[in-house]
Amino acid sequence: MKRTVFFAPFIGFIALVAILYAGFHLNDPSHLPSALVGKSFPPFQLDELSSGKVLERQSLLGKIRLVNVWATWCPTCLHEHATLMDIRRATGISIVGINYRDNSEKARRWLSLYGDPYDFTIVDATGDLGVELGVYGAPETFIVDADGIIRFRHVGDVNDRNWNRELLPILESLTDG
Repeated sequence: MKRTVFFAPFIGFIALVAILYAGFHLNDPSHLPSALVGKSFPPFQLDELSSGKVLERQSLLGKIRLVNVWATWCPTCLHEHATLMDIRRATGISIVGINYRDNSEKARRWLSLYGDPYDFTIVDATGDLGVELGVYGAPETFIVDADGIIRFRHVGDVNDRNWNRELLPILESLTDG
């Protein structure tokens, strides 16, 4: 009986460590589910960053696009930006930016300084479009087909690894089908 009492705290500690370890590895934050996958990109009427022209959902139609949510206040977005520039140069894929809860003047300077991989950039100053998309924060990237249907959502930065393993195969399947 005394042996059981002696080992009980040790066994409890080992069980707690195992549960915590499993919990840290259950969820990959880049694979957050999206209720919008398979549904139409939400309607919007927002300004374009460079021209000030009002854009709507129809602006996305006609091409398969990466829609990238970014902001100048986001350090991960800066890291991701070079990869987006490389993807654009290498593939010519249409990339649309959503400048999320940001200052437009800072965003224009950012694109001038680091390059502009976007066909156009939607200004979501209030974050309302981000809310409609279920955005948790920047960066997030969506694959939207030519009919405006969201086909995939990636949370976090786009980098060489997840580009080649996740996003590119989905884009290729859309262009093959």
